[in-house]
This record gives sequence, structure tokens and C-alpha cells, in this order.
Amino acid sequence: MDFAEIAREVLAIEIEALQEGRERIGEEMEKAVSLISSLKGKLIVMGVGKSGLVGSKIAATFASTGTPSFFIHPTEALHGDLGMIGKEDGVLAISYSGESEELIKIVPHIKRFDIPLIAMSGKGDSTLVRYSDVFISIAVPKEACPFQAAPTASTTLTMALGDALAVCLMKKRGFKKEDFASFHPGGSLGKRLFVKVKDLMRTQNLPIVEEETPLKEAIVTMSQGKLGNLVITDREGRVRGILSDGDLRRALMSEEFDLQKPVILFATSNPKVIQDENMLASDALQLIERYKIQMLVITDKEEKVRGVLHIHDLVEAGIQ
Repeated sequence: MDFAEIAREVLAIEIEALQEGRERIGEEMEKAVSLISSLKGKLIVMGVGKSGLVGSKIAATFASTGTPSFFIHPTEALHGDLGMIGKEDGVLAISYSGESEELIKIVPHIKRFDIPLIAMSGKGDSTLVRYSDVFISIAVPKEACPFQAAPTASTTLTMALGDALAVCLMKKRGFKKEDFASFHPGGSLGKRLFVKVKDLMRTQNLPIVEEETPLKEAIVTMSQGKLGNLVITDREGRVRGILSDGDLRRALMSEEFDLQKPVILFATSNPKVIQDENMLASDALQLIERYKIQMLVITDKEEKVRGVLHIHDLVEAGIQ
């Protein structure tokens, strides 16, 4: 049995379903976007079985992209959760047959309060559609299941249309990546947009020595700092250089190497520093990567050290 060919056939069937669904998109999508964007309350998504699972994902996508939304199972709604649906809310109900018993039982109660209803169904003449204000077709030529029993192509199309609705609403509301990050503060985008240098920089027990310090003493301070780098200042505390592990290795190979000589002779002068501790940590990481260094020194306007930011701190914080 050629399972690769079977898998290709499944994808072909689902691609066909998506293509036909794409061709059907028209004014009903416009109506759905207008209805949802005008809601003063939430969009409640409902469905049973596989439609419920897809509906739960659709609700999560709406909620994370600026449309207040959550999923309610129709059976739970019949047994008390109906009170979670307010008069300013709207309902998106999903049922391929449009005749799911649990869903049909709840629809009259929804309409009794004049709550707008969007139906996603494969049957345009179904009970669910007759109750609806907007009908989005999720009809497919056939399912990928060889017995035409398990929802496959139809659930793929339903999820894709849910994504399409969410993106349309994002465009209508002018939803920006900063807004997305606000809903995902723990995600990589949230970290890139909100975590600043001052949130991660080290300000205590920094490895700092003055430029005239003998190299031998400087190495001890560098080891105690455990950053692989040493900040070197003048007597007024202004940054004059950095001694890195690489600088130290190169110093060992030099004929002029002497542990009693001033550390500044072996350091990198004019190191990369920043004075804006409100810089995004992601931008600081770009500087570190661009100049192939391990650490940035943060100074005030007088070039005096306020803190340091090591690449390990950025990596541990999940900054990318």
C-alpha cells in the first residue's frame, strides 16, 4: 500500500475544498466582518464534536487578535452557561449538517434575546441557517475520509475561514504587531517589543577596574565577575576599554606580556557602549551580534558605567 500517495490524495482533496471555499467568498464575509466588528460585547463560538474542537481554536484566534471571544459548548449552555451570553454579544455557530441537536436546541433561546447569529454550515437550507443573520458556507465536494464519515476537508475549510475572519477583523480594526504582543507578553514577539535593556542589565558586583590596575589584579577581578569580560575605566569612572577572554589570550601570545603592566595596554579601547537603557533588548542583541561581542556596557552621558548587558542574559530571557 502506497501511503505517500494516499497522503498526497488527502491533501489534494483538502486543497480542492479550500479552493472552492475561496471562490465562494463574497458579501457574506463582508456581512460577518461588519456584524462582529460592531459588537459591543463578545463573540461566542459554539459547536459540537469536531466542529466544537475547531470552534475552540477559532475562538482562541479571535481572542488573541483583538476580538473578545470564547467557546461555549451548547450542552453546557443549556445547563446554565447560557447566562454567559449577554445581549451585546454575538454568536458564531458551527455545524456542517446545520442540524446538530444540541446546537439547534440552544438557537431559539439565543434569538429570543435578539442576539445576532452567524452560521457556518455545509447545508444552506438547514435549521441553523434559517435562524441565522449571516451564513458562511463550509460545504465541500467530499471529505478526505474514504467512508465520507470523518470530518476532514470540511474541518480544514472551517478553520481556514475562521482564520480569514480573524485576519479581516484585524485589518478592519487596524490591529498592529504591538497590539498582538500585548496579548502575548510571554511570547517571542512580546519580548522583542517590550523587554528593555534596563530590565536585563546587571548593575551589582560588576567587574570593573581602573586603567592603571596591574593585569594580574585585573584577571582576578575578571574571574570573580564570571562574565568573561572586564570593564576598564579612568579615575573618574569613565569607560576606557574592555578586556575580554579573547584579549587575554592574545596578550598571552604577545612578547610584551607582563602581569605587572597596566591592564589598559592589553584591552580593547573604544568598546561598544550604549547610553539608552530604554533601548529594546532585541535591538541590543542585534548590536552584540553585529559587532561579534559578548557584552555591552551601559553608561550615562558622562560615560560612567550604569550597568552591563551580557549575551547570556539575553538568551536566558528568550530574546531573539
